[in-house]
Amino acid sequence: MLKLLFLFTAVPLLELWLLINIGGWIGAGPTVFLVAATGFFGVLLARSQGLRILHRLREEVENGTMPANEILDGACILVGGAFLLTPGILTDLLGFSLLIPFTRKAMKEMAKKVLRRKMDSGTIVVYRRW
Repeated sequence: MLKLLFLFTAVPLLELWLLINIGGWIGAGPTVFLVAATGFFGVLLARSQGLRILHRLREEVENGTMPANEILDGACILVGGAFLLTPGILTDLLGFSLLIPFTRKAMKEMAKKVLRRKMDSGTIVVYRRW
């Protein structure tokens, strides 16, 4: 609960502080343009990456293999796109890092480690139905 409180209060306050300071340095107009441009280009990047992942997912299914990597890529792209639509500098940086394949790979590895640790500790339980 404390993590959610931090996420929904401290992060937006930090984003607001950053945007105000950037606006003071470069002006309000360029700051608004910067936020709008990152959202626009983020949507384009998310769309192209999403279509690429969808194509790879379809190929994996047609080959009869489980597309686990593609599913995790798709989740990263979805979250990255959502971060880019959220106004802010930190969320934009995180969003782009989830959309660019090179940095997404590192983020996926971190997510896999966290998920594995939570599964091993019993925080997350996975049930299989055969």
